[in-house]
Amino acid sequence: MQRRKFLKTAGLGAVGVAAAPFVSTAKAQETITWDMVTSWPTNFPALGTGANDFAKRIEQLSNGRMRIRVHGAGELVPPLEVFDAVAAGTAEMGHSASYYWRGKVAASQFFTAVPFGMNTTETNAWLYHGGGQELWDEVYGKHNLKPFAVGNTGAQMAGWFKKEINSLEDMQGLKLRLPGLAGEAMNGIGVTTVNMPGGEIFTSMQTGVLDAADWVGPYNDMAFGLHQVADYYYTSPWNEPSAVLEGTVNLDAWNELPDDLKAVVTEAARASNLAMISEFAYRNAQALATLVEEHGVQLRSFPDDVMEALYESSQRVIQQQVESDPDSAKVYESYMAFQRLVRPFNDVGEFHYLKTRESVGV
Repeated sequence: MQRRKFLKTAGLGAVGVAAAPFVSTAKAQETITWDMVTSWPTNFPALGTGANDFAKRIEQLSNGRMRIRVHGAGELVPPLEVFDAVAAGTAEMGHSASYYWRGKVAASQFFTAVPFGMNTTETNAWLYHGGGQELWDEVYGKHNLKPFAVGNTGAQMAGWFKKEINSLEDMQGLKLRLPGLAGEAMNGIGVTTVNMPGGEIFTSMQTGVLDAADWVGPYNDMAFGLHQVADYYYTSPWNEPSAVLEGTVNLDAWNELPDDLKAVVTEAARASNLAMISEFAYRNAQALATLVEEHGVQLRSFPDDVMEALYESSQRVIQQQVESDPDSAKVYESYMAFQRLVRPFNDVGEFHYLKTRESVGV
């Protein structure tokens, strides 16, 4: 009776309660609309669609409170200007690869791929559990950016070559598209490397601007038709044993988000990261079979003298960078400490299993 008296006094009788409209807290709040610029052609398999997936997850997990408009390479900014555009607030978000920014932030390269470094599982473990994300935040925070891992291609192929490589001598003077630390290591063995957007590789190979090119792996490489401009496809994925795709958020925009929406973006990034890894594992297997069986692509491995030279050059390049840049030194120290920690188990676990599977003919 006391409850009824209270409701009546408050003007919320039983009929009034039933008739009162329900207003969702999410819907009552203003919708946040952001732009995401990318380094990939619109809807390009896995990379472009991975950016779309990230945007879609944010909208779904936020119950529509956040909407992300995705722009392919060149629609709002050129593909290799994503970093600057997001840092300046031209767009609130970006999707790209951190080693494209080596001329601006030397340490950024360690957050995409390290030659002869960790694989995808190890890299994710470093980012999520080994302090890698905190270092990434620290480095990018100086440039008004908040970074996330939003995808990974897995181990990448060493690239497409117009001629067969039988010795280190065959590498001399080649013009090769290859970014990051691996590109610098190639320069150290007599190759001339360039960094260019993926959409320019086919024409550059076709017209002779390039003699060889790294892109991603069978799935993406076939989508660009690279098998039509080169006969030899090299494995030995020394260059990118793991390749993280980064999502970036303008730090000012990030700081204005409420905590629950920050959590939404963070979890959407994690989910999209796993989704891309899984897709590449499946699609690359399909595409490799098509390239070899239907298009007659010749699979090759670099000879031992090339691999030895690349390893030595990689170590020199990394050492020079570490000595010249304090951020690189700090990040690389953490990276290598984690690699030393996880390698013994992986050697007796995954690596040993793969060797066993091969030895029994499975």
